[in-house]
Amino acid sequence: MSDLTAEMVQRGRGPSAPESARRRKVARDIRSARERLTSANGLERAFDYELIRIYAEYRSGAGLTHAVLGLLIAGASSLWVPVPIALSWVVCLLCGVGLSMGLTKHFLRQPSDSVSVRRWRSAFMLSEIVQSASWALMVLVAAPSARIFVLFGLVIVAAVAAMLAATLPAAAAAALLPLILAALSLLAFSQDMDTIMLVTMVVGSQIFFMGLARRVYASAVGALKSQAEKDAIFIELEQAKANSDEARRRAEEANLAKSRFLATMSHELRTPLNAILGFSEVMKNEVFGAHIAPSYKEYAGDIHDSGMHLLNLINEILDLSRIEAGRYELNEEAIQLAHAVDECRHMVALRARSKGQAFHEFIDPDMPRIWADERALRQIVLNLLSNAVKFTPPGGDITIKVGWTASGGQYVSVKDSGPGIPEDELGTVMSSFGRGSLAIKTAEQGSGLGLPIVKGLVDLHNGNFHLKSKPREGTEVVVIFPASRVMDTLPALNLSTEAKSSADMVGRRSAARAA
Repeated sequence: MSDLTAEMVQRGRGPSAPESARRRKVARDIRSARERLTSANGLERAFDYELIRIYAEYRSGAGLTHAVLGLLIAGASSLWVPVPIALSWVVCLLCGVGLSMGLTKHFLRQPSDSVSVRRWRSAFMLSEIVQSASWALMVLVAAPSARIFVLFGLVIVAAVAAMLAATLPAAAAAALLPLILAALSLLAFSQDMDTIMLVTMVVGSQIFFMGLARRVYASAVGALKSQAEKDAIFIELEQAKANSDEARRRAEEANLAKSRFLATMSHELRTPLNAILGFSEVMKNEVFGAHIAPSYKEYAGDIHDSGMHLLNLINEILDLSRIEAGRYELNEEAIQLAHAVDECRHMVALRARSKGQAFHEFIDPDMPRIWADERALRQIVLNLLSNAVKFTPPGGDITIKVGWTASGGQYVSVKDSGPGIPEDELGTVMSSFGRGSLAIKTAEQGSGLGLPIVKGLVDLHNGNFHLKSKPREGTEVVVIFPASRVMDTLPALNLSTEAKSSADMVGRRSAARAA
């Protein structure tokens, strides 16, 4: 029934995130395939539009250069042909250049969504034919002695046209065809070997420029595809980041709600639990007389011990909840770290002796005080020592070190000779209610909250927590308090000028009264 309910809830929430991503990918692939099928060159519409846009920008920017080149050629041709003929040719050329620039400007002003790719491709092909035909008319204004100049001009125009129209292969072919025909037409006027060789070289170079334009086109398509893939990856990364941020926000909200719930429940459970502990202690100690059945006293002791265990667990949950919720307030004061560690060792010494365990202490008694919360500090050390006693086998050794760090701080190290923790379980033991597999088999049962509480309290003191452990080599936990909390490193309070003058006045008045 619960599985059916979970399925209904899942259906009510809609498809899962992986399913939604799969559906979006399928829809994107279908749309891309449809655009490739309807495209003239097998590319998506976005690629077609981008190639035409690049062509329009190139042509629009080169219009003035074409006009200047035409004027220079017309001026040079006026040396061997009448000026009216040269002017007629240059006017025809400028009309072709103006038509090309007008079309490209009009295209660039239109929004991309309303552009008909096929219609504009045809329009630009016609524009290229008109403009190249205008350049091809150059052969009509050339004298027989200027044919080398004309062929040289045709080569330059072919190279420029091939490069500018490279992103539209059909337009590039339309631009080069009139120029090739113009070069071949010179054979009708002269068929000597020099002319044939020059025309052959010019036509060959123009065909080479056509092949080069195809290479440029392939390179442009590859660059667009690479850019599209990068954009898609960036979009996916942004979407993943947004999903991650949303998941983190929800996890933080859930964690905060959990911490508040645990804190509330812990507080509510302590009230009846205190009554259970009080009455069970009265019954265990037989305050109002001996029990009729001796087993009742044993049962009362079990009830009291279980209640104390539950109370300790609730207190740990409450502390952890306050730490995670950021509501744990530190009551800081000057504390002797070595003295606090020694007192905590005395508190667990009885349990250690009952298991035949030996303490080895390396404590520097001359260290200055640190600025910390005494209750939190004792809780840190007690948790570390309790874990060491709990997980160390009978007859084992526990090493306690208190000293200076290289940066001027102070540290506490507790190392046991217990079973140790495998490397892949270090994250588990640091999580709430997490316990290692070897610890579960060889040690007493616990709540698994000791180390998370210790780390949380250390973080509140801006300290560092290090856990080192290997199977069959024991475990060492090092807690480091920064140098900023050592009393010798704290800056002295500076009295203001007013305070100093007030102190001087009080001193003078006291001296006057004494006199």
